[in-house]
Amino acid sequence: ITIDALGFQPWPKELVQDAYFIDGEANMDKLIGTVVRYPVTAGEPVTQGSLVAPGDRGFLAAALGAGMRAVTVPVSAMTGVAGFIFPGDRVDLVLSQEIESMDDGPPLRAAETIVRNLRVLATDQTTEKTTDEDGKTVVTEFRTVTLEVTPKIAEKIAVGQTFGTINLALRSIADNQSELERAIASGDVHIPANATPEQEEKLLKAAMARPIDKTASFVTGADVSRFQRSTAGVKDEPMSAGTQPARTSGGGGTAVYAGPSVRVTRGNETTEAPVSSKATSTAILSAQSSGTRSAGSKLPAAGSTLVN
Repeated sequence: ITIDALGFQPWPKELVQDAYFIDGEANMDKLIGTVVRYPVTAGEPVTQGSLVAPGDRGFLAAALGAGMRAVTVPVSAMTGVAGFIFPGDRVDLVLSQEIESMDDGPPLRAAETIVRNLRVLATDQTTEKTTDEDGKTVVTEFRTVTLEVTPKIAEKIAVGQTFGTINLALRSIADNQSELERAIASGDVHIPANATPEQEEKLLKAAMARPIDKTASFVTGADVSRFQRSTAGVKDEPMSAGTQPARTSGGGGTAVYAGPSVRVTRGNETTEAPVSSKATSTAILSAQSSGTRSAGSKLPAAGSTLVN
């Protein structure tokens, strides 16, 4: 509930009930931040039983968005950003793990961002920020963090906790706008041409609050340390302009090419050929000459521009 969501209006005296909030008697400040237990129609009187305040029984279930779930993960001072995470913040989840080698080699150490843009519902059993006498936010230690997730992400987190350690990465508030622009550019957000400003704002807010689990990123030990690269069997060679280092696989440490490539489809067969930045144009022309250039060709990106 926000300050602009409520207002007093005349009501027949004989219909006024004790559960109603009466002008001059109700403390409106205490209503800000509460959540309705069930949908309330515009113009319908709000009763004391229809609102749930932070800390009340049932508040967490009422605060969840439609179709969302609450999942709790254990954290420490190291994995929980030293306590600088508060209800309402947004975080990414980074899974760090060791994968045993299949050929008696050293284990593969890796960290992977498995989910992004999750809303923090509570730290331990606190669903709101704690402030001191001066109104400043108090940083407190906590052992668990409860997150708002989709059912599929809930399953993903449950499995991820059995693999290794889940770390929380606090997101910047500015990242929400970046994710919105990316969603609009990719077509994930569709705004009808006849949408009202209120409907458009609602769609955009929903897109900004949506958890993301499609584009995972990862780093292995070979990306961090040259000694990890040597034990994984990857040669430590200088990179030339326009190329990327080979990335070790999760199995036996075999080097896998991760540089520019072109995907070519001929009939029902699709092949992906590695190319250098100088040979990219030649590979594209070759694919075009066969009349089967793939719409998903991977090209070295020099940059990207968002067009409104």
